[in-house]
Amino acid sequence: MTTEATLPATSASPTARQVWTRARGVTLAVVLLLIAAVVIATIRSDAKHGALDPRSVDLKGSRAVAELLADRGVDTRVVTTLDEARAASAADTTLLVADPDLLTHRQQSTLRSSTTGAGSRTVLVAPGSASVERLVPGVTADPATSLDSELAPDCSLPAAQRAGTADLGGVRYTTTHLDADECYPSDRLATLLRVPDATENGDTIVLGAPDILYNERLDEQGNASLALQLLGSRPHLVWYLPSLSDASAADGDDERSFFDLLPSGWLWGTLQLFIAAALAALWRARRLGPLVPEKLPVAIRASETVEGRARLYRKANARDRAAAALRSTTRTRLAPLVGVPVSQAHAPEALLPALSAHLHNHGDGQTLHTLLFGPPPSDDTALIALADQLDALEREVRRP
Repeated sequence: MTTEATLPATSASPTARQVWTRARGVTLAVVLLLIAAVVIATIRSDAKHGALDPRSVDLKGSRAVAELLADRGVDTRVVTTLDEARAASAADTTLLVADPDLLTHRQQSTLRSSTTGAGSRTVLVAPGSASVERLVPGVTADPATSLDSELAPDCSLPAAQRAGTADLGGVRYTTTHLDADECYPSDRLATLLRVPDATENGDTIVLGAPDILYNERLDEQGNASLALQLLGSRPHLVWYLPSLSDASAADGDDERSFFDLLPSGWLWGTLQLFIAAALAALWRARRLGPLVPEKLPVAIRASETVEGRARLYRKANARDRAAAALRSTTRTRLAPLVGVPVSQAHAPEALLPALSAHLHNHGDGQTLHTLLFGPPPSDDTALIALADQLDALEREVRRP
């Protein structure tokens, strides 16, 4: 009962074939997903670029506006480093910063000092609160974004009046510059700002959303007109796509952490996911109260039950529990045979005298006490010997 030598040759552990049969469906699905991911990555890794890239023909790319500017004599050059962007600061150049929030604090300050007083135009696409305050002092971003996307100009800026309604929205801005043009307001806050340079003929354009530059939105509303006027006022356009691999991003001690690169609201989003997971766990929980015994749906052979329990005892080195189970069962079976009530089978003062009398002094009381109520065995060999001795005792009592 307690060793593999005395148990049937059945095994409770699944074989390798059974494990494969159960897991092959999941394994096949994972392999197919990996193959599909590799194929898609290979297909999409040719000449395609990211969002707001003037070389990209994707829906979120900006190839269309670059082609329209080229037809009007404006050449577009893509740069990915801060040094290249700073070198482009000239009176005949428009500098577009596609994602200002990717710049470190030091990069933003450096870019601001390079464009101030240069007479150029700088276009910032949807800068957040921290970025816009460094790039355009005196301008702040409102925490609540616009819920509207189709907005009327409602300002005196000629480019906005000629374009009319456009898809802006997004981030909303306020400014302390009295001579700034505040256009396309949403709930009285502007989603397009033009802040003139105080010393030269240059200016800075702040866009609350990049929609007017996307290929998929360029032919809607007055998006094309507004984009061409804002980016085509000078013969040269430098399209700055900030990159995390830029060497200037590692200079100084203001490097951005991983959490700085996450979009705003990620903390609340994560909290909502945890709450949803907790609610789903409570909904799917099956045991919210005490365990309730229930009948087995199928009949199980006694030998399998004995083998399974014996393996559990052996795995846990629970020789004390195994010995206690053997002794308790033996006492329960012996008590009726010697005239002792089952309720007193586990009382040494009731069972042992009756058992000694029944055996006619074939066993002394101390030996019987050690056998039926003694300490647990110290090893597996002693446990086997105990089982044999209990079997022998029961056979002796049952012998007529």
